[in-house]
Amino acid sequence: MEFLDATINSYSEILLGPRDPRVKGWLLLDNYMPTFIFSVLYLLIVWMGPKYMQNKQPYSCRGILVVYNLGLTLLSFYMFYELVTGVWEGGYNFYCQDTHSGGDADMKIIRVLWWYYFSKLIEFMDTFFFILRKNNHQITVLHVYHHASMLNIWWFVMNWVPCGHSYFGATLNSFIHVLMYSYYGLSAIPAMRPYLWWKKYITQGQLVQFVLTIVQTSCGVVWPCSFPMGWLYFQICYMISLITLFTNFYIQTYNKASARRKDYQNGSALVVNGHTNSFSSHENNVKPRKQRKD
Repeated sequence: MEFLDATINSYSEILLGPRDPRVKGWLLLDNYMPTFIFSVLYLLIVWMGPKYMQNKQPYSCRGILVVYNLGLTLLSFYMFYELVTGVWEGGYNFYCQDTHSGGDADMKIIRVLWWYYFSKLIEFMDTFFFILRKNNHQITVLHVYHHASMLNIWWFVMNWVPCGHSYFGATLNSFIHVLMYSYYGLSAIPAMRPYLWWKKYITQGQLVQFVLTIVQTSCGVVWPCSFPMGWLYFQICYMISLITLFTNFYIQTYNKASARRKDYQNGSALVVNGHTNSFSSHENNVKPRKQRKD
């Protein structure tokens, strides 16, 4: 295991250059293997979990869902606030910001972005709750791709570009997660569900987030600084992949759902399999909710 870890680390440094010494010794950052193992375990649970639950009754998880989503809402707000204030204190340049010119603010950004990286590990629980509640229709290619890839991408970000231009996408995503996890925390309370109408706009906000990240990242390509160009190109490509998948989700979830409602009103409704509800049918047979995709 140590040999494999040393090999991965050496090849990473050959391809990406020297690591940022400011994160040396930080939890989970020195070696890639823990992040890789967590990701493999996540994928194994995604594969085996629904099989294990197949002949079991779904768990409600209502109480723990409220606590879990509240916790992630507060963590996301903390990260958003600290990133915004850190960027302000460091006088960060929107167009391109390198990783060593922000002074003390750089270290503030690095500390917050470590929590952002770690939050991607916590967010694996999103999928595990789907499995326990037998909402297997929620475990889509988009969902698994997004969750599994973010933890791994941010391990590399934290080791090579843990501040500077890396702040922008994390700041927007933290803000979106404040809205998203507060929504899901409230939706775990049955009495609140009739009053929750903004799920569609959260998805729209996610798409806007990806577009804005591409715009800001492209500024670093057009007006370059000392921020590594390869990271900028990679982020643009990754954002394009998310736009593609989220747009497909949006069309499948909202546009087609709207068409089905019109068909129903016209008396020509097709049989629906009930898989538009993120709460299992034994909990809520009256008001289905849209799928969760983050």
